[in-house]
Amino acid sequence: MITVTVLHPGTMGAAITAELVAGGHEALSVTKGRSENTWVRGREAGATAYDSLAEALSRSAVVLSVCPPQAAEDVAAAVAAHGFAGVYADVNAISPQRVRRIADEIRPGSAVVDGAVFGQPPGEGRATRLYLAGTDSAVELVASLFTDSALHVCRVGDAVGSASALKMAFASYQKAARTLAGIAHALADAHGVGDQLTAEAEIMISAILSDPDYLPSVAARAWRWAPEMEEIADTLRAADLPTDMAEATARVLAFWEQDKDQYNLSVVHALAQLRSGRRT
Repeated sequence: MITVTVLHPGTMGAAITAELVAGGHEALSVTKGRSENTWVRGREAGATAYDSLAEALSRSAVVLSVCPPQAAEDVAAAVAAHGFAGVYADVNAISPQRVRRIADEIRPGSAVVDGAVFGQPPGEGRATRLYLAGTDSAVELVASLFTDSALHVCRVGDAVGSASALKMAFASYQKAARTLAGIAHALADAHGVGDQLTAEAEIMISAILSDPDYLPSVAARAWRWAPEMEEIADTLRAADLPTDMAEATARVLAFWEQDKDQYNLSVVHALAQLRSGRRT
């Protein structure tokens, strides 16, 4: 049995806590300064509540930080202030830069594991992926917490920041795509063509993120797509809808303008153009 402090269980954290407890480990939560909802979730997941962070840390081999992204560094600082000397696993949706700052804050007393959760909270038939990066011994300890659980562990690398980078790359598409869908439906609704938009969407190829081979064709057509996005921005503006994403898309497409009609480009080239910072 390994004792783990979970800071601070929201919906995802509570589900992860329940998996820990189901696996025979002891999970601790800290109630001081937390809302009633937080400590109730922890209790219902099987965690033992402590009023003192210091006492919980003194009993724990592992800390799991599962909190809103904006609170990640504050949580790490609070743990670091107590000189925690175990394994600190940050599994929040934060940038690689932030998780490296957290690693610097926590060290030298602790080993830091960079983690990223993909999917819905585990349990009730749902399998969730937990990607981990860090030193072998620290990653193996965290992975052992979820053996035969609904949280499937994947090793993504040795460098702290790798798991967070994967999360940021995936979420940059996932979250933006859903937001764009909201804008598209709002615009169609404003013009009374919502049903037709849905019908067209049903016949679209949906595996965009899983098939990067199509990207060179986007680069080759960017010179035409950028002006179209500007037209879309004008249409959104006239419907009193946000134009930011359309305008930002036009700016990104400008990175590919020099690849006009070059349909024999490689994926490597198309991606490199986005990183180059050069626009025609």
